[in-house]
Amino acid sequence: MLYTLTEPSTYQEEIRKSRFLAAAAPVRSADEAMGFFAAHGVGEATHNCWAYRIGNAYRFNDDGEPGGTAGRPILQAIEGQQCDRVAVLVVRWFGGVKLGTGGLVRAYGGVAAQCLRLAARVEVVEEARLLLRCAFGEMALVQSRLAGFGARIEAEEFDGQGVCWRLAVARGQVAALIEMFVNATRGRGTYTLEGDPEGNRTNAARG
Repeated sequence: MLYTLTEPSTYQEEIRKSRFLAAAAPVRSADEAMGFFAAHGVGEATHNCWAYRIGNAYRFNDDGEPGGTAGRPILQAIEGQQCDRVAVLVVRWFGGVKLGTGGLVRAYGGVAAQCLRLAARVEVVEEARLLLRCAFGEMALVQSRLAGFGARIEAEEFDGQGVCWRLAVARGQVAALIEMFVNATRGRGTYTLEGDPEGNRTNAARG
C-alpha cells in the first residue's frame, strides 16, 4: 500500500551543530516537484538536497554533499515510508562540525523520514484518464453527476457541437462512470479511455 501527502509538511532538527530543515509536499509531476524545490530552497543555506518519487519516476540531488550521502538517503526515506507522488527537500546549514559519510546519510535520511512520519497522509488511489464528449444539451446533466464518482475535470474544451472533458477518476469507478455517461447521453456521447490496451480507441456510447 502506498501513500501520498494531503498537505505540505515540515520538520527541523539540529544534529551536531548543523541545522536541518525538511519540507515535503504531494506532487503529481516532475515539473511540480522541481517547482516545489525552487520555491522552498534557501539560497543562503549550505546545501539544498532533495528527492522525489512519482510512480516509477524518481530523481535526487546531493547539492554539493559527498555523492550518495544526501539525495539518495532522502529517496530511501520516501520509499521506506511507503510514499509516492511526494517531493522532499532537506536544507542544511553547516554548523562547523563534519558529520562524516555515515553521519550525513543518517542525518538526511532521518530528517526526511521524520518529516514524512509527521505528515498527514492518504492512500494513493490509481487513476485513469477519460475523454468524454457530449452535446451542449447533455452537458449540465453529465457534469452534475461527475462528483458522485469522485471524478476531477482536468481540461475542458468547447466546439460547435458541445464539450470535451478530460477527467481523472479512480480506476475502480471507470466502468460505472461510463455506464452513467452512456445513459445520460442516450448513446449519443463518445468516450476514450487513455492508455486502453486495445489501442486507446474511441468508443461510441451505446444505449
